[in-house]
Amino acid sequence: MPFLSLRRPIRRFWLVPLALVLSQGLSPAVDAQTAAFTQSLAATASADDVVAEWYRETGYRTLWTGPADAARRAAFLTAIGAARDHGLPVARYDAAALMARLRAAETEGDRGRIEVEMTQAYLAWARDLTSGALDPKQVDAGILRQIDRIDPKILLTRIANGNPEAVLKWLEPKSTVYLQLMKAKLGLEAQIAAGGWGEAVPGKLLGPGDSGPGVVALRDRLVRMGFLAPTSVASYDRSLQAAVSAFQMAHGLTPDGVANAATLEEINLPPEARLKSVIVAMERERWMHIDRDTKYVWVNLPDFRAKIIDGGKTIFETRVVIGKNVPDQRSPEFSDEMEHMVINPSWGVPRSIIVKEYLPLLQRNPNAVSHLQVIDGRGRVVPRGSVNFAAYSARTFPFGLRQPPSDGNALGKVKFMFPNPYNIYLHDTPSKSLFDHEVRAYSHGCIRVADPFDLAHELLSWQTDNAEAEFEAALKTGNETTVKLKQHLPVHLVYFTAYPDTRGRISYRRDVYGRDAALWEALRAAGVELAGVQG
Repeated sequence: MPFLSLRRPIRRFWLVPLALVLSQGLSPAVDAQTAAFTQSLAATASADDVVAEWYRETGYRTLWTGPADAARRAAFLTAIGAARDHGLPVARYDAAALMARLRAAETEGDRGRIEVEMTQAYLAWARDLTSGALDPKQVDAGILRQIDRIDPKILLTRIANGNPEAVLKWLEPKSTVYLQLMKAKLGLEAQIAAGGWGEAVPGKLLGPGDSGPGVVALRDRLVRMGFLAPTSVASYDRSLQAAVSAFQMAHGLTPDGVANAATLEEINLPPEARLKSVIVAMERERWMHIDRDTKYVWVNLPDFRAKIIDGGKTIFETRVVIGKNVPDQRSPEFSDEMEHMVINPSWGVPRSIIVKEYLPLLQRNPNAVSHLQVIDGRGRVVPRGSVNFAAYSARTFPFGLRQPPSDGNALGKVKFMFPNPYNIYLHDTPSKSLFDHEVRAYSHGCIRVADPFDLAHELLSWQTDNAEAEFEAALKTGNETTVKLKQHLPVHLVYFTAYPDTRGRISYRRDVYGRDAALWEALRAAGVELAGVQG
């Protein structure tokens, strides 16, 4: 951007710092002008402790409105001009509005106010771009991710002392995932501007051998989406079946090539809905600062799959069951480190399950849930006959419940621990049939794993040459055995309904908990807009 030209330049707009006035005894006119600027700046900044302290400590040196600030000002205004591309709330740092106020400034009071406004816009921009525009916990209590915010003083020091273009470039997210999402955002916006994906596909079931208007609509929509090469064939042939199967794979559906009701529902979602998912995914990616070049566990809750990824390549993958879509049972989002596994685990029933589900049963029948032991505060088994369950409420019940190791144990034969305050972990389960479902949200919050033995073998193979034999030996004892992992493994429980595959193409998943819908509404309330789209 060229040097900002003012609509009506005035001689007194650019002033020397107050410290220079005081030290060199400049003219009363310059002294008065500088004092007016400083008083205005200080008064405007007084409501913002960080900004006020910065200017006090720097002797009210300008960042944006002084004669030496032209390059910094131009670089910043150019950077925030791209706010819409990042899916950020433009009004928080509106380049056009800031330029208009700069051009309209006529007094030193005006200059002091715009100086503070630009600093606050810069801090908001830097915060939003590096770590997200929202506080996720205020949107959904299940988003427990720790957001690392850069110290505002560091941000101010960098922009004050560094090359402005380099500093502003440093702020931009660098992850390949973020860049792929941004590319998808721009592509969807272009698609919407060009008319979208055409008419919705009528009907509830289309399959091989069918023909007619529904098949033509399906064909045309898949062509526009990029899943099918342009064709004039009007029947549900093998190429259309393959295109439907590819679409299903990219959307977490059973890839049978049949356009059933669930598949057509996803096909008929407009590009605007997918654009919202991508914008929310960009916000989620701004919250995360993870090293994707290392080895880690990745559990994408709406995908119902857990993966071990090493250097960007998936080296292990399994289906999972996540928490039910009811309050207090939805699986949370956070990151931690896997430290050990427990073979033949006992299950210490969570307090919430005890008082909500089991205590009422025990009060009606002391012999209910006989597979569970009653234990005291020291972990000792208490005979049921010695407990008057009816004498306690959910608040006063002093005992715990535990299920010892067994074939029917709720945790199955092994659990994988990344100790956290939320009592969430990965584990085996005796309820194997649930893994056959397309939507797998049935647990109380923990992550049930379809192939737990294979996961255990994979983890142990990093520290022993006899992983399977050692695991089987511990398993056969029937005793609870803790095996520490010599290499702790980062675990990321995430929630992406839009995420790039290995080729960079965006895959979409259903918003099983409604979290992305809530995040979109919060972003919209903050000022994020869909380009050219209302609502």
